[in-house]
Amino acid sequence: MERTGPPARFTGVVAAFAAALLAAGGLTALAPSAAAADTDLARNGGFESGLEGWSCTGSSGAAVSTPVHNGTSALKATPAGADNAKCSQQVAVQPDSTYTLSAWVQGSYVYLGAEGTGTTDVSTWTQSSADWKQLTTTFRTGPSTTKVTVYTHGWFGTPAYYADDLTLVGPGGAPVELPAAPTGLRTGTVTASSVDLSWTGSSGATGYNVYRGGTKVLSATGTSATVSGLIASTAYGFQVTATNSAGESARSATVQATTAAGGGSGGGGLPAHALVGYLHSSFANGSGYTRMADVPDSWDVIDLAFGEPTSVTSGDIRFSLCPVTECPNVESEAEFKAAIKAKQAAGKKVLISIGGQNGQVQLATTAARDMFVSSVGKIIDEYGLDGLDIDFEGHSLSLNTGDTDFRNPTTPVVVNLISAVKSLKAKYGDKFVLTMAPETFFVQLGYQYYGSGPWGGQDPRASAYLPVIHALRDELTLLHVQDYNSGSIMGLDNQYHSMGGADFHIAMTDMLLTGFPVAGDQTKVFPALRPDQVAIGLPASTQAGNGHTSPAEVTKALNCLTKKTDCGSYTTHGTWPALRGLMTWSINWDRFNNGEFSKNFDAYFGG
Repeated sequence: MERTGPPARFTGVVAAFAAALLAAGGLTALAPSAAAADTDLARNGGFESGLEGWSCTGSSGAAVSTPVHNGTSALKATPAGADNAKCSQQVAVQPDSTYTLSAWVQGSYVYLGAEGTGTTDVSTWTQSSADWKQLTTTFRTGPSTTKVTVYTHGWFGTPAYYADDLTLVGPGGAPVELPAAPTGLRTGTVTASSVDLSWTGSSGATGYNVYRGGTKVLSATGTSATVSGLIASTAYGFQVTATNSAGESARSATVQATTAAGGGSGGGGLPAHALVGYLHSSFANGSGYTRMADVPDSWDVIDLAFGEPTSVTSGDIRFSLCPVTECPNVESEAEFKAAIKAKQAAGKKVLISIGGQNGQVQLATTAARDMFVSSVGKIIDEYGLDGLDIDFEGHSLSLNTGDTDFRNPTTPVVVNLISAVKSLKAKYGDKFVLTMAPETFFVQLGYQYYGSGPWGGQDPRASAYLPVIHALRDELTLLHVQDYNSGSIMGLDNQYHSMGGADFHIAMTDMLLTGFPVAGDQTKVFPALRPDQVAIGLPASTQAGNGHTSPAEVTKALNCLTKKTDCGSYTTHGTWPALRGLMTWSINWDRFNNGEFSKNFDAYFGG
């Protein structure tokens, strides 16, 4: 039996006794002291108005229609990388007052708390809740506290959590004032596809919205952002607003920016849709040796595998044909060079690919950088090549501790590689073809992890290609990430995707063509590449690498990315008919597999 108060006959006796004393003049009636009425102070705590009034780190939050505790909406927030999907709101309160914070939550490791209380900040959490569970905590404000921040968050590496019906009950404070419009909006780095913006923050703001041509394009928690996915040689106007729990400010003054001209000389002279393949020129394996003259006409870019260093840190790159003892059918140097010229006369591009699985290259010093430029230049000149493919794998690239911004790298092996490639581009001019073939670990993993991370302990190689790609995006002809020999990678849908089917290639390519916040930091967005700069990398056969994708699944991936059909469960952020094409390891393995890969490409693009 629950007892909610003293028995009625007891309260009646007390009331009669008090009345008698008052009548006798023995008790003075005291008026109750004035106090603000307790009320629910949280704004949009049921998320019926989307995320109005709320700010979620890393764009991690969304209002969803299922599951919900009450009403028609609830919060879904998804941790990613170093971001724990914190969604918060600033609330006006009274000093020296008691408040009760409550919310219904669902998921693993869901936290509810309040900070800035002026006394002891509080939080509570549940380790695992498959059904809705109510979390509640109380706190008292300090003698000068007039606002607190209430929040929910999840935990790193865990799935999405849900929250609904969040309330903060207590005496109301002064209304939160709408922030003033931000000032000092200015542009920073401008590329062919992105513009860096920064501005002076507004007092009382908890977030900012960025507008392009009058349309909101992104939100940020700090005072800078990168707008990506832009068209080369195009003028844009940008504005920014400040937000808090009271709403959104007026827009700032407009700043204009014109994107740079497109890089890569319009694709380096490649056809609209190109097929890229690696040719085992310096070694043999189970696929057999293929002479340059015998490379089928399907291949538009032929990467000579591989140029390798004399030592890991020397920067001295050497290339030679496979020795006759290993490759009995190898052609002579003269025949090889003549065949290259014949391919080029037919419109093909022949590049030297540096690195590979065994060719570790670390340009840790300026001397190694200069040697790299000199030695690669000699190879290009010796064989009359069209350019360079960077296939650094293993431990060639990693980020030093404290190197946390891909836009401003400080690690010598990264900085020196960028400088070296820019020097080669300057030497050979606009016709120089530059391609890269990183693994997903060095690129798309950056949505979750970058280098050793803000607290250390992560693999310092994580996403180490991002600063190289970003710095060279205007020189870059083609990026073909290896969508094979890869672990599962989180896509922009915050779901993990595994190699071998169309879904993996769709999700990984969508990230490159959409752009993404690095390690969940919305102020550090890796800008989208142009579709003509992107190809999908796949193994040519089951023997060529883990993650072989059947021709039918390759066709589905191309249909989704270029036509928005056959997309399955993944929703892309655009449609890109100008997607450049496909890359494979390798030409040799495709010939070994009766040309299955190249025949499927030719059938799809009409080659």
